[in-house]
Amino acid sequence: MLDRTRLMAVIRKEVRQFRRDSRSLVLAFVLPIVLLVFFGYAITWDVNDIRMAVVDQDHGSRARALVDAFRAAKLFRVVATPERTADIRPLLDRSVVRMVLVIPPTFSKDLGAGRTAHVQAIMDGSDANTATIAIGYTQALVQQYGARLEAANGPIRLPVEARTRVWFNEELSSSNMIVPGLVVLIMMIIAGLITSLTIAREWERGTMEQLAATPVTRLEVVLGKIVPFLVIGMVDVAVTSVVGVLLFHVPFRGNALFLAGPTFLFLAGTLGLGLAISAVSRTQLLATQIGMLATFLPGLLLSGFMYPIENMPPVLQLITYFVPARYFLVVVRGVFLKGVGPGVLWGQAVLMLVYAVALIGLAVRSFRKEIT
Repeated sequence: MLDRTRLMAVIRKEVRQFRRDSRSLVLAFVLPIVLLVFFGYAITWDVNDIRMAVVDQDHGSRARALVDAFRAAKLFRVVATPERTADIRPLLDRSVVRMVLVIPPTFSKDLGAGRTAHVQAIMDGSDANTATIAIGYTQALVQQYGARLEAANGPIRLPVEARTRVWFNEELSSSNMIVPGLVVLIMMIIAGLITSLTIAREWERGTMEQLAATPVTRLEVVLGKIVPFLVIGMVDVAVTSVVGVLLFHVPFRGNALFLAGPTFLFLAGTLGLGLAISAVSRTQLLATQIGMLATFLPGLLLSGFMYPIENMPPVLQLITYFVPARYFLVVVRGVFLKGVGPGVLWGQAVLMLVYAVALIGLAVRSFRKEIT
């Protein structure tokens, strides 16, 4: 049975210890902003400067028009114009270029005769992400160039024309996807680490004996240590979200009040995980190491932040169901970019509630007041 007086005493004690610990203050209030700004600028999947070489063996006006179409797209930058295809390999070996466009000597002749003209695009596949995006850009530009030629020389012979429209991230900006994910990843790390030190700190400072001598129950100790950091975590999420919107211009289309509920559940579960780790660790160093392994790696690799879960092997997909960041990431991106609410995201909220109850229960079960 919870006793309100004893619970408030534990909360006040934890707040006083937190205020005296400068490292915890930095970890809670400064590090989230630093990490968001650093990783927000450092991590990007946008490809907007593809260095390319052009081997023009045709030297005709139509070949030059094709090269000009690549330049006008402002995604490609022609940095070399070798005369021979034999000069391509050194440019790719030294990563001077990522792509080589080879225009054959029969390019203009084939177009003039009404035949299909072929060009070759050679990609540096050592960077698969850039190569895949460059291939898509190249195919689109060549198709647009062919459509312009058909429009100028006769009726357009395109039976089907695709007109695409992007929802939720109209600019296809990687920041709009990365920054909400960073809020989730950073808070999982910070919440897990900051509470993983609390009980271990008691053992190192020799105050566990005093705590064991009090009549507080294990549940009161766990909740008393979680409540202050719940408040801090809610403030951190609010601040990092505002920074993401103002600094990185990420749209926020949803309801901030609705976001507060899932945030509370996510933080409660992650703080419970940190306390469970702290309960079985007698040193802060060990607690920090276990906390990093239990929060950073799953949050980064198994939440869907870096890699789509549906592309993972079935075994890893099964493991992701035990990573709370998976559910919170769907909520944050849904609220930020799509503006959806409880009608769509209630399932993720329920799963985070189950996770929070389970982890707080594990923390209570793992904590022992006995001095051994």
